[in-house]
Amino acid sequence: MPWVKDFDVDEAVDRAMKVFWAKGYEATSMADLTKAMQINKGSLYNAFGNKKDLFTRAFLKYDRENRQAAIRQLEAMEDPVAAIRTLFDGLVAESEADRERKGCLLVNTALDLPNQPEDVQGMVTSALEEFEQFFLRMIERAQARGQVSKDLDARKAAKSLLTQVVGLRVMARGVFDSGSLKAIGDQALAQLAA
Repeated sequence: MPWVKDFDVDEAVDRAMKVFWAKGYEATSMADLTKAMQINKGSLYNAFGNKKDLFTRAFLKYDRENRQAAIRQLEAMEDPVAAIRTLFDGLVAESEADRERKGCLLVNTALDLPNQPEDVQGMVTSALEEFEQFFLRMIERAQARGQVSKDLDARKAAKSLLTQVVGLRVMARGVFDSGSLKAIGDQALAQLAA
């Protein structure tokens, strides 16, 4: 008799994503997943394969709904410097609202990159490269508009902005207070004024 799903797959992936986000891949057990997803182990394996496949699916969902969606909205803004400011302000606001201090699934996974399977390493690397390319496009647009000096090395500045995003996300997990996080955003924008 064929196996029949009696649960919403997208909702189950969303629940799994929240567990991976809070605990990380390694610390998340199958029991954690089945409890959060409200399904049994057999259903998890039948619907998603294994823990790694489920993590991949959850990670891609997170990336699509968070980083990719935010970049699309920011790129639609007329003012590229305002788009970068909006990004940093949004990250600070998210961090302030994150009472569980779970941070960002992308950054959390990047911090544990050597322990991730090769395909997950590739997804994380690709997502961070796309984030850097977003900054590069915004800086080049700002330079073309005369908002940022043409003397600024756009590639180096894009790498620096990405580094500040990662740093902000790490520090927001409990090390820095709200004022310090805002200072990171201010510093990120200050380099564009140089």
